[in-house]
Amino acid sequence: MIRENASVRRGPLSSAEFAAVGDGHIAYVKPILSEELNALFPEAPELEPGLKLFALLGANGQPIVVADSREALFESAREHELVTVSVH
Repeated sequence: MIRENASVRRGPLSSAEFAAVGDGHIAYVKPILSEELNALFPEAPELEPGLKLFALLGANGQPIVVADSREALFESAREHELVTVSVH
């Protein structure tokens, strides 16, 4: 069934529109090194360099939580009813 009043978007999303896609519903897991931690989480303590960590970020890039295992992040996402995707 075709809806006559349906609007079709043509062209790419703006940066703001793209950042809002999935906001509050989708989060992504990003592997980071301990050297990158304070850029995402300024309040985090300094850690020794070279540690492999995982950050959970909102669809808009807003940091949510950091952990030393992917499993811990996925559990945190489930607790907050977020769908997770991985970024490579």
